[in-house]
Amino acid sequence: LKEIVDTSFPRFFRFFASQSLDSAEGKTLVDEQNGEVVGFAKLTDFSAGKFRYGCILWLAVQPSHRRKGVASALVQAGVEDLKRGGAERVFASVQRRNKASLATFGKSGFERVGLVGLWRIFGLRVFKFYSGIWYAPGELVLMRV
Repeated sequence: LKEIVDTSFPRFFRFFASQSLDSAEGKTLVDEQNGEVVGFAKLTDFSAGKFRYGCILWLAVQPSHRRKGVASALVQAGVEDLKRGGAERVFASVQRRNKASLATFGKSGFERVGLVGLWRIFGLRVFKFYSGIWYAPGELVLMRV
């Protein structure tokens, strides 16, 4: 997984992705092909008020396996896992310049949600939400109902 992190994220994000993967919180889904891990999705879930939510924190695929449906399969599996666990909605945050990730999540039914939309869902808990998804400047929040 470290190799995938190193080839997938800018230096600033590598540290946080590695810390998240090392954390016992949440779950990491992997895609294996021929005994080799070619991609992963780090999932987490949380409560806000009376509802459960899920988040795909990190999504990465080994460069030689990109554009082959690996990321889409991981997103779909992640959404299904989080929904089975009781998540009413599933979120993701993506760097606004990451066109490939935005397209992958878009094909999977995720839509951009801004601060006003998040405020309607979370109210004052919106700041807890941002910290829970490891939100960083320059990211867009996406949501799938």
